[in-house]
Amino acid sequence: MDNRNKNDLALEEEARHKMVDDAFQKLLDSYLSTRHRKKVDIITKAFNFARKAHEGVRRLSGEPYIMHPIAVAQIACSEMGLGSTSISAALLHDVVEDTDYTIEDIENLFGEKIAQIVDGLTKISGGIFGEQASAQAENFKKLLLTMSEDIRVILVKICDRLHNMRTLASQPANKQYKIAGETLYIYAPLANRLGLNKIKSELENLSFRFEHPDEFKAIEDKLAGTREVRDTLFADFTAPIRTALDKMGLEYEIKARVKSPYSIWTKMQNKHLPFDQIYDILAVRIVYVPNPREEEVNECFKIYVAISQIYKSHPDRLRDWVNHPKANGYQALHVTLMSKQGQWIEVQIRSDRMDEMAEQGFAAHWKYKDGDDIADDDSELNNWLRTIKEILDDPQPDAMDFLDVIKLNLFASEIFVFTPKGEIKTMPAGCTALDFAFQIHTFLGSHCIGAKVNQKLVPLSHKLQSGDQVEILTSNSQHVQPSWIDFVSTAKAKAKIQAILRRDARETQKKGEEIFNEFLAKHSMEPTSAILDKFCKLYEVSRHEEFLRALGSKNIILSDKDIDEISGKKKQNVSGRLRKLVPFIGKEKKKETEPTPQDYFVVKEGFNRKKPIIMTEENISQFVFPNCCHPIPGDDALGFIDSENHIEIHKRSCRVAMRLKSSYGNRILDAKWDMHKTMLFDATISIRGIDRIGILNDVTKVLSGELNINIHKIVLSCNDGIFDGIFDLRVHDREEVNYIMSKLKVIEGLQEIKQNV
Repeated sequence: MDNRNKNDLALEEEARHKMVDDAFQKLLDSYLSTRHRKKVDIITKAFNFARKAHEGVRRLSGEPYIMHPIAVAQIACSEMGLGSTSISAALLHDVVEDTDYTIEDIENLFGEKIAQIVDGLTKISGGIFGEQASAQAENFKKLLLTMSEDIRVILVKICDRLHNMRTLASQPANKQYKIAGETLYIYAPLANRLGLNKIKSELENLSFRFEHPDEFKAIEDKLAGTREVRDTLFADFTAPIRTALDKMGLEYEIKARVKSPYSIWTKMQNKHLPFDQIYDILAVRIVYVPNPREEEVNECFKIYVAISQIYKSHPDRLRDWVNHPKANGYQALHVTLMSKQGQWIEVQIRSDRMDEMAEQGFAAHWKYKDGDDIADDDSELNNWLRTIKEILDDPQPDAMDFLDVIKLNLFASEIFVFTPKGEIKTMPAGCTALDFAFQIHTFLGSHCIGAKVNQKLVPLSHKLQSGDQVEILTSNSQHVQPSWIDFVSTAKAKAKIQAILRRDARETQKKGEEIFNEFLAKHSMEPTSAILDKFCKLYEVSRHEEFLRALGSKNIILSDKDIDEISGKKKQNVSGRLRKLVPFIGKEKKKETEPTPQDYFVVKEGFNRKKPIIMTEENISQFVFPNCCHPIPGDDALGFIDSENHIEIHKRSCRVAMRLKSSYGNRILDAKWDMHKTMLFDATISIRGIDRIGILNDVTKVLSGELNINIHKIVLSCNDGIFDGIFDLRVHDREEVNYIMSKLKVIEGLQEIKQNV
């Protein structure tokens, strides 16, 4: 190596050292500007230790690995307002996982608190759920177990996830889908539940950007294109409000809040609307500094009275989160006003303290506390953590069920319900009388036969509204029913019902084992696993436990003929169930065929999971198309390696795929289409409009006459002058569906056109 190369390497090394030193100095400066006690020594010690531990290691982007822990600590300090314990834990969070140091080493050097947080953030290898379960769910469970002892562990994890999302571009596509999917499914709702509104929005937008880059860019471009119109609307709308607030002598700030690209896209998907029909893109936020002589809440309502004298308010859209804060600490008064341009605009009124709580959630509590002590007075947070503990105390056998139950508890949309004695309870919106019963006590829920809501008798499945007074009716003869799972919506109710059903199922399974053993003994046979497999195959049951439960509950009755069939003396007369639906037909438009499992592509050892799979006319029948989302060419798609090593194809936005990304992210593949309009796929379009003579003729004329589309099936209904139609079509790809919908939009009287999943 010549001197010039040595000099170049030395300069590069020096530049890297300077980059790290500058980043750490910025972190220290940020920390010193906070109101926390200045424990610089422990932070510096943690940095030096982590720097040495990660020495020589680089990230995929090429920068020194230590830059990641520094960035996570910077987010914890600047964007969450956390103190030295959390900052030190952030600097050390990858040391145990990626180096030879242990948790004991961390505890000896930095104390129990920091070690506990680092331990909660360290991934595990092992079996909370057993061998078949998802590593992600196991690690998430460990994270929650630690979180229920110290909430800071989840706050640092969210900082870690935010930095990973900000640097996700350096990862291959399949990793991007895995990390973005986990983020949307778990971490964004967690951030929301903890009141970290700004971080929640950024996590959602980054996930959206990586999963649906074209849609993200299209919405960003449209937001940029309509910015001038919004600015004019904001200026015109707020001018008289400013005049009124100035007269009141208030110190205030009025901000424009623009709906995020992810929120706009979600609304477009859920409501099946184009961008130009989303009218709540702009909201207005009034942040005031309370007058020391005035009550903060009183001042909030005075502002509301003043602005509702300027504009008419919507009677059903007043939300008082000031007197009844959300469970995540959010406080504000929301009112929707009619602008002079004939557009409803939401106005959020909050004090500067409420505004800080809205941005930083529970993290804002520590800003005004000495040291790093956690607030004990956040009863809503403690109630939430208690529920998490209850769920964790009752292990879920299935990783996906566990994640779903936890996720149910993350939504922060709430209503207020009263007990017969007038005690107020905060419940999730959409909850039922049965949810309320389980919220009060497990015994009350498991023996609930109905409820009285506002003195009126209602069934268990009755959905509660804010302000309802609820009395639960019970009977000792009542038992938990499997159907209850379908209509409860809270994590606590779902977890308790599942636990009781599992206990009952174990008893039923035991009964089934006894029946099975007696039956086999009668025919001089041993109850082996191979024999059980044969009976499962005979009765089309996938698992031994399922078969034994069916026996115990008398859903399967064994007969002597079964022995002949499993021994091969008599041909089975049980038709095999179809495994998956294939939503396409061949080039020659023959009838739909079902590939057999041996036709499917099998993922073998050494398969390159980073490389995208390409779907073509020649190989498409080798992939599995589940019933959940029916992707067609042009859809953003991904692959998932199932338990039989076949590849399932899902839309990236599919709800099932979202769970798979969160639980089994290492089996996710990037999938691309390379189709040439030679195959037909199923697509269903729903239309709704004002009924008139000839409307169906106009629709079919466009579809069959003008576009030459093959209509497979039509379902029509007309009620009170409203026309509804569902059309099953054969199309080549997503582009064709969009073109069909654009042509249907011009038909007179049609108000809504959407594609069904």
